[in-house]
Amino acid sequence: MTKNLVIVESPAKANTIKKFLGNGYTIMASYGHVRDLPEKIFGIDTENNYLPKYQILPDKKEVVEKLKKAVKDSDNILLATDPDREGEAISYHLAHILDIDPESKCRIVFNEITKQAVKNAITSVRPINLDMFNAQQARRVLDRIVGYKLSPLLWKKIVKGLSAGRVQSVAVELICDKEAEINAFIPEEYWNLILKLSKIDDDQIFIAKYYGNDKSKVKVTNEKQATDIYEYVKNNVVSVKSVKKTKRKRYPYAPFITSTLQQDASNKLGFTASRTMRVAQSLYEGVEVKDVGSVGLITYMRTDSTRISPDFQLATRDFIKKNFGSDYVPNSIPTYKNSNNSQDAHEAIRPTEYSLTPSKVSSSLSKDQAALYTLIYNRYIASQMPPAEMDNTCVDIVCGPHIFKSCGNVITFKGFLTVYDEQKTETNDKDQDEYENTYLPKLTAKEQLEKHDLQKIQKFTNPPARYTEASLVKALEEKGIGRPSTYAQIIEVIIKRNYVKREKRSLIPTYLGINVNDFLVENFTSLLDYGFTADMENKLDEIESGKVDWVSL
Repeated sequence: MTKNLVIVESPAKANTIKKFLGNGYTIMASYGHVRDLPEKIFGIDTENNYLPKYQILPDKKEVVEKLKKAVKDSDNILLATDPDREGEAISYHLAHILDIDPESKCRIVFNEITKQAVKNAITSVRPINLDMFNAQQARRVLDRIVGYKLSPLLWKKIVKGLSAGRVQSVAVELICDKEAEINAFIPEEYWNLILKLSKIDDDQIFIAKYYGNDKSKVKVTNEKQATDIYEYVKNNVVSVKSVKKTKRKRYPYAPFITSTLQQDASNKLGFTASRTMRVAQSLYEGVEVKDVGSVGLITYMRTDSTRISPDFQLATRDFIKKNFGSDYVPNSIPTYKNSNNSQDAHEAIRPTEYSLTPSKVSSSLSKDQAALYTLIYNRYIASQMPPAEMDNTCVDIVCGPHIFKSCGNVITFKGFLTVYDEQKTETNDKDQDEYENTYLPKLTAKEQLEKHDLQKIQKFTNPPARYTEASLVKALEEKGIGRPSTYAQIIEVIIKRNYVKREKRSLIPTYLGINVNDFLVENFTSLLDYGFTADMENKLDEIESGKVDWVSL
């Protein structure tokens, strides 16, 4: 029998795959990277095509020896690290150490760790993608050059022991810029006028908010203006000017990509980005599920694509029809647009098997795993359902020259809201939520209304909100800074270096972080430029696609 050796990164992944492949296959873990640039010296020959001087990591020497021994005892070696640049780099370094030709058929990849996906991968062996490896190598070398050239300057100018990173420094700059914006903010006064009303001889109250006049919206900016309106409305009749009814549709959100998963897990579960990725990794690598066995529950979690396998979508439609009814199956299969920066290398994050519902598997999962899996599962199922439908009613209420507005929604078909409701949790303007009607009676034009209460409330505009991990990830993504695999690491590094601190959910620059940022912005404008950093990501993508040589870059 042929002896096959499959090398993955983690023991959990090894255990899951072992159960799919059976006899003839030995599965071993490299425990992540085994080879990297040296920790205490520069390690790059800038005079010789930027040649990196890689070395085996000190804590991986024992692992490497075990792998070398296993290679000698095997007929066929397959490198099955994660399907991204980082995974390709780990496979390349393993090939180098284990004396495997990287251009031989030695590499397998799978987007999900299920029996079928792994079996398919075994039949689709390919060489290591050297363009992907060189894209990762270029990032690593660039970051080492920036760190090793800038850090000694920080030691000299600020304090010894500081580090500067190419992408991390830009993230610190974003947070410092936001803090400067907050410090420079001057609150502006405004007033809300709130009417509590009902139909004549009806005790069910609804709320209307001051809007302005017939010509335009009016912002009430001082107490005298507010008092004048208050006195007039208090002493005059209020009636319905017009009623406008519209039908609205609320469409589902796309399945998760890395950034939206991190944002939603932060907003809904209170997870940090690194916690989200750690839990997602465990769900991807495989969990022992009661009555099922070891199975990867989600597809690969580092992705920027909203694309879903058409076959899986078709099967999901049957599942939705069976469990929710034919009304919950949309006429056509939903598609979602990717961002301009998307590499579209992998599917969106989805469950690997729609029949493994959260209620079926939660008892086999940790609390964090169950919470995140439920979020991923429900978001995916909702993305394949039709929009919610609602009747929207907006009423203009008049009192002399003054107009108040009152709006209300009635859901007539829940659609995707049956399984997943995305509510914004981060907003500075609470007024809209505060005065939203849960009840609005049937009203007709010219109908007189009964006043129950009138309030004038002084308010002040709020400063911009500090970044949370969710909003920082969103900003990094929008500006094209970093890639799905880097967001969590960026945040962890800047906190670890004490440039940023986490208070409750806010990210706040420290005194040290502000000083370092000021020095870098003043002296290295191009390096801290958002456009430069985003363009560098595009250049790395071009290396991966074979359009640019990494040494030239």
